[in-house]
Amino acid sequence: QARFVESGGGLVQPGGSLRLSCTASGIEFSTSIMGWYRQTPGNQREREFVARIFAGGSMEYADSIKGRFTITKDNAANTVFLEMSSLKPEDTAVYYCNAGHYVGATIQLNDNWGQGTQVTVSS
Repeated sequence: QARFVESGGGLVQPGGSLRLSCTASGIEFSTSIMGWYRQTPGNQREREFVARIFAGGSMEYADSIKGRFTITKDNAANTVFLEMSSLKPEDTAVYYCNAGHYVGATIQLNDNWGQGTQVTVSS
């Protein structure tokens, strides 16, 4: 069974930086599409896509964070990272990671989610 453990969140001032980590187990990490998602205070119904990294190392980012966040991974440690810089108050959210794989043309995520890690950007 897949398990995701996120860490690294906290309170940071606007313009600051944070590095999130997520260690996964129970999945084929190196062949999975690892992604970060977030749930903002104003949208408790769904998690929005932030960034993903494919097995081959290519990356995709949401337009709202492009140029400010960087996703990387360590296959040996089954860990995916999210380097966040130039943080804005609207980045305040609970951040989650998940593993996906293609089903046809769609990326299907794992049904299990971790507890997430809270990021609060405020002065």
